[in-house]
Amino acid sequence: MIDLFAGCGGMTSGFTAAGFRPVLAVEWDLHAAATYAANFGAGHVRWADITTVTDVPEADVVIGGPPCQGFSNLGSRDVDDPRNQLWKQYLRIVREVRPAAFVIENVDRFLSSSEFGLLQAEVRPGGLLSGYHLTSGLLLAADFGVPQRRKRAFVIGSREGAIPLPTPTHPSWHGVRTVLHGLPEKPAATALPKSTVEYFGQTVPGRFTSADLHLGRNPTALSLARYQVVPPGGGRFDLPDHLLPRCWREKKTGTTDVMGRMRWDEPSLTIRTEFYKPEKGQYLHPQWEPGPSGHRVDRPITHLEAARLQTFPDDFTWCGSKIEIARQIGNAVPPVLAEAIGRHVAAHLGGTKAESACRLCV
Repeated sequence: MIDLFAGCGGMTSGFTAAGFRPVLAVEWDLHAAATYAANFGAGHVRWADITTVTDVPEADVVIGGPPCQGFSNLGSRDVDDPRNQLWKQYLRIVREVRPAAFVIENVDRFLSSSEFGLLQAEVRPGGLLSGYHLTSGLLLAADFGVPQRRKRAFVIGSREGAIPLPTPTHPSWHGVRTVLHGLPEKPAATALPKSTVEYFGQTVPGRFTSADLHLGRNPTALSLARYQVVPPGGGRFDLPDHLLPRCWREKKTGTTDVMGRMRWDEPSLTIRTEFYKPEKGQYLHPQWEPGPSGHRVDRPITHLEAARLQTFPDDFTWCGSKIEIARQIGNAVPPVLAEAIGRHVAAHLGGTKAESACRLCV
């Protein structure tokens, strides 16, 4: 397999668990590329702009998620955003490699974009990807064993006949308790250890273990007062007027998940790149009991907790600053979801048909 726009390796983690072997990974962000190399080896990783990558090896499958901020509900929705043109580089490499199948991951808006329309045109007779059959749709990570309501668009292209999207494997969803229960409620540190490692001739912070990522913060008295009054499933509308910033006081609708608290026995909402900021989403720890003596954990989730909600295994190691690692976590495809897709694709291509239990279920 080849992983383009590989990030820290969420898709590779899942596809290797499904039996694939990576022969090339391309990632332009140094710290994400270093994290990938730390976990899967540096020999096949190219820290480079994808437009400069040539001489790609043969592969059965090409996977990847071209940058999609311009399509995102949180972005500018600008179809001319240069980040949205990088999907063409993905297609260039698919055309050169001619794998049996390719998989694209993107935000849900991708399926209604002009770029997706052009992709569909390229698989028609005479197009750049003539001979491929496309299947596309939305997958909800919680349906595949990920304790997170993360919905993303997936496109599977195949030269072996159309490959349908995988069907849900988990009609009963995992709650956040599955991965958060048992972790220390009070993190012992607020900063990463001072250590560095060299990849691609560059020195970067790392390698950090999962335990190193269980990092606390130092909230202000105002922030702490806000955290204390938000119950599980609640958010900014639970704050009394004297704790509301002016922008929230004047905005009576929308942004319902900000300053939100998770529920133990439900999946989290989407883990984004700034999960350590409760004002950005439902990122408060789920432990909260009513009453003046109720047991509460009044803090946002840690980097380790976010990585677990994304289903990264605890033996995964990380490179970069706290902000850079948070970006890697939030941008990744959950490995457990990627594994389900990888096994599904392998079965249709005549590879292993073995099913494995979701590791969160055993």
